[in-house]
Amino acid sequence: MEKKTGLFEKLRQGLSKTRGNVFTGLFSSMERVDEAFFEELEEGMILADMGMETSQRLLTALRARVREQRITERAAARDALTDIVASVLRPSEAFLPDTAPAALLIVGVNGVGKTTSIGKIAYAYRANGRRPMLAAADTFRAAAAEQLAEWARRADVPMVRHGEGADPSAVVFDAIASYKAKGCDLLIVDTAGRLHNKANLMNELSKMRRVIARELPDLPCEVLLVLDATTGQNAVAQAKAFQESVPLSGLVLTKLDGTAKGGVVVAIAAELGLPVRFVGVGEQADDLQRFDPEAFARALF
Repeated sequence: MEKKTGLFEKLRQGLSKTRGNVFTGLFSSMERVDEAFFEELEEGMILADMGMETSQRLLTALRARVREQRITERAAARDALTDIVASVLRPSEAFLPDTAPAALLIVGVNGVGKTTSIGKIAYAYRANGRRPMLAAADTFRAAAAEQLAEWARRADVPMVRHGEGADPSAVVFDAIASYKAKGCDLLIVDTAGRLHNKANLMNELSKMRRVIARELPDLPCEVLLVLDATTGQNAVAQAKAFQESVPLSGLVLTKLDGTAKGGVVVAIAAELGLPVRFVGVGEQADDLQRFDPEAFARALF
């Protein structure tokens, strides 16, 4: 319970810009739930970058809940909306078990915090007793391996890298050999951050997944897309572009603490049907947290 309370506090602080700019006055008002309330709420949702489609979906569900439960107080409406948003964000499938060996392929364009997120994920798992292995398979960007190496040092985890321009699948192959030799139980792969050539990106990713399936046939593999929450609806468009080319299984949302557009998390989950797996709410190594739908919804409102 202490861990969840800590996560809620981090989320509450991280979402303060969204909540303070958009929702606080609306729900703290002593006025009753009326049509003006719904109009203000719709405006607030759009300002928080939930998008028109998702906002309408949530408002329809809230109106129904207000009628069914005869809700008249705004505080009660907030609780109902929190429950509705949490249900939208709740994944249909559980994330990887905390103890079972697994592979994570991390994708995303440059500048969203992809390599930093990988480092923080490795740090979190290492702190919980896991043995991660990092594969620096972004051989397209010269600084990527150096940046990942610094995070590997901070997290005290091993890393395999090749030179710039090397075959990413060769990096993964060598990382798997090291993974086996060192008795690791989590393979985390950094991939190229370019999107301008989707065919190459897809081919590279498919090849890397084949290598993992061949060398570690029993290892479940998740493909996580890293998105920058401060870009709002642009993050939704970016996710759609990736989803057309890459078989995504989940999302990592970074920089939630720096935006008044925290509602984009709800928009992405609702419009794309992709579960959010991690959220970044600060600069520190432990500020990337496993996503908790209930804690997020409470912190948002």
